[in-house]
Amino acid sequence: MKRFLSRACALAIGAALGLAAGTASALELKMLGSFPEGFVFTEQIAKPFMALATKDSGGELTFTYTGPDAVPALEQFEPVQSGVFDLLFAHPAYSAGVSPLGLAIDAIATDPQKRRDGGIIDYIDSYYQKNFGMKLIAAPATGTKGFRFFLKDPITGSPALAGRKIRATVSYFPMIEALGGTGVVMGGGNVYSALQTGVVDGAAWGLTGAKDFKWYEVSKYMADPVFGQVGVMIFMNLDRWNSLTPEEQAALHKAAITLEDESIPRFDSLAATEKADLLKLGMKMTDFPPAEAAQLDKLWSDGVWAVAMKGAPEAVAGLRDLARKAGLSD
Repeated sequence: MKRFLSRACALAIGAALGLAAGTASALELKMLGSFPEGFVFTEQIAKPFMALATKDSGGELTFTYTGPDAVPALEQFEPVQSGVFDLLFAHPAYSAGVSPLGLAIDAIATDPQKRRDGGIIDYIDSYYQKNFGMKLIAAPATGTKGFRFFLKDPITGSPALAGRKIRATVSYFPMIEALGGTGVVMGGGNVYSALQTGVVDGAAWGLTGAKDFKWYEVSKYMADPVFGQVGVMIFMNLDRWNSLTPEEQAALHKAAITLEDESIPRFDSLAATEKADLLKLGMKMTDFPPAEAAQLDKLWSDGVWAVAMKGAPEAVAGLRDLARKAGLSD
């Protein structure tokens, strides 16, 4: 019997016994996240989503959050897939070794309505459900534009990243290599020490978060222009999703829509504030040569599609076709 009926029965029995209303307990869902408590992505995406879902469910759903201190960011897909945790909040590139399809969202323009109307979110959701027992709940973008390079030394020639080792996920590799550099995979929490010790010479990262990580202490330059877009995702263990009542599923879906709509303007504002703050903290701007600057968006998009295509060519080709039809990719 569905849980909401059980709760209704519990309330009815309680009333009959003269007990106070509200004896039914809320369902607690466990979210595993790739970003620490207090980090901007957690504060501005995971926490708002959890608050929205609790509100939209009338308090029937509550959440706990566990970050990368408990489970490293690059190892979080399996614990959710196996049901140890209920939800996963991460960038899909962190689980590219399992499936690269999700990371292709970073090559698709950030228009939440067109993404859903064009079937893009449903397509990714169906793929992960069928192949991995994971349901895509939300795919919020962290602003209109997504990334920049943070560098220890300024750009002085072309190719701009010649000889440099750059922190990255696999999504960046084709772009970094085209610009003369070498990508080094690592989670954001390890970048400070890697910059400090010379393991890497810079980091490819989003437009927010570098301040939280205090990279301004070990990396003095931000490169313009910015490029691409960031699409983090919230997945849910499919069995757990299927165990929810229709009302609880509807609450999660409503929270996801609100989150996707609100994230872009919120992060655009946060990115502008963070850039100003980093400049006040002593960082300086450095620029790509004009010819390379003009190519950054294309290098990024082509590289993301190429990485995704290697791991799941047929599925990624179908996703790219949908994105083209929606006018969200080339």
